[in-house]
Amino acid sequence: MFAAALALVVANSPLGPLYAQALDIYIGPLSLLHWINDAAMAVFFLVVGLEIKREFTHGHMAHKGSRALPLVAAAAGMAVPALVFLAVTGGDPVITRGWAIPSATDIAFAIGVIALLGNRAPFSLKLFLTTIAIADDMGAVVIIALFYAGGISLPALAAAAVLFGVMFALNRIGVRRLGPYIFLALLLWIAVFLSGVHATIAGVLTAFAVPGHGAAMEPGGENTPLHRLERILAPWVAFVIVPVFGFANAGVSFAGLAPEQVLTPLPLGIAAGLFLGKQVGVFAGARVAVALGWASRPAGATWTQVYGCALLCGIGFTMSLFIGGLAFPSARVMDDVKIGVLVGSLISALAGYTVLRMASRAPGETR
Repeated sequence: MFAAALALVVANSPLGPLYAQALDIYIGPLSLLHWINDAAMAVFFLVVGLEIKREFTHGHMAHKGSRALPLVAAAAGMAVPALVFLAVTGGDPVITRGWAIPSATDIAFAIGVIALLGNRAPFSLKLFLTTIAIADDMGAVVIIALFYAGGISLPALAAAAVLFGVMFALNRIGVRRLGPYIFLALLLWIAVFLSGVHATIAGVLTAFAVPGHGAAMEPGGENTPLHRLERILAPWVAFVIVPVFGFANAGVSFAGLAPEQVLTPLPLGIAAGLFLGKQVGVFAGARVAVALGWASRPAGATWTQVYGCALLCGIGFTMSLFIGGLAFPSARVMDDVKIGVLVGSLISALAGYTVLRMASRAPGETR
């Protein structure tokens, strides 16, 4: 949060031009911004992949009964914002490429806001929000791979497939040392980068190949390769990569920005998708899943609290900005994307926090 706020301050200070120029400096084959968004964020996606795998192998989504509520809510919470975005933008063929921008939830920001409530929010609600965000990340990865690939290079894609196959084979034959997987992951990143598929997908593929079981093939151990790698990388992602990404991508200059620009189709569509689409999709998905008997409401949480949680899902900062950069490489258009993401995320955060804080004062509510 501090990094994003600092980016806005710097971008609107005398240091603004220097800030923009620094991100355009080339270091080897890539600009600094591309090193952050393509290389550093591949490590972010690796940790996301490890979290998803851990949840499905021996976490809260390991059992079929625990998956229905967050998966249905997350699916609806991705579809409805996209529909709201398309409705607001009026089907403009140039703008529609950004349909997936409001479909993402920023797990760090959303969990950060609900953490401010302390014990006012039951643990089951925090778990519900976390699993929705993880399922949301999984959907975002699929969207990036399917809809935001560039010109495909078949030889590079074939090389990536071979490297992933080797990593998977190492897993199957019982290799538990991290060294071979990390070495092959670097080669995989290069192959995926050259293939035209976004390079961050290499992080997810690596996560799926890293063993999630111990030497005795028993899941859940704290010393599995998956756990070890996640423990190593998680602090770097949380305290270095994500703040650096936020600082590099959140800076938008408000110089010459007229208030009515927020109401132009692209930023308005993104903000409406995040604030309106997310809350409707997640809350409706949860109600339908419970009504059909597929799942139960989070234990100890009222429907008002679930609605507040659905509002927090409209905080789309990191992943929304990331998808926005893939959809609109133009810096001018990205300013509109940033405005929409910041406005939609801020309103969602304030509304969600307010609803959850007020709902905690009504413990007798059962409907």
